[in-house]
Amino acid sequence: MNALIPYLVSVFLLLLIGLGCLMVKRDMIRMLIGLEILFNAANLNFVALSLGRAGFADPLGQSIVMMAIVLDGCVVAVGLAMALNAYKHYGTLDVRKLRRLRW
Repeated sequence: MNALIPYLVSVFLLLLIGLGCLMVKRDMIRMLIGLEILFNAANLNFVALSLGRAGFADPLGQSIVMMAIVLDGCVVAVGLAMALNAYKHYGTLDVRKLRRLRW
C-alpha cells in the first residue's frame, strides 16, 4: 500500500494541472494540452492500480493503457486538425471569439 501512494499523489497533481489548464486557458491548443494531461493522469492511475503485491504489473492493465494511448493520440490529431481549420477560417484560436461566431 505504501508503494501506491507516490503514484496516486502524481495522479492527483496531474489531474489538478489538467483541470486547471482546461478551466483557465481559452486557447484551443492549450486546452488540448490540458486534455492530454488528463488522459495521462487516467492512464497512470490505471497502471498504478493494476500493480500487484509483489510489484509486478498486470499485463491486462498495461495493454488497456497502450490502447488508450493510441486513442488519445487520435483524439489529439483530430483536435489539432480542428484547431488548424478554425485558425485558417477565422484567424483565431480563442474559444470565446469562436463561440460568438456560432450564430
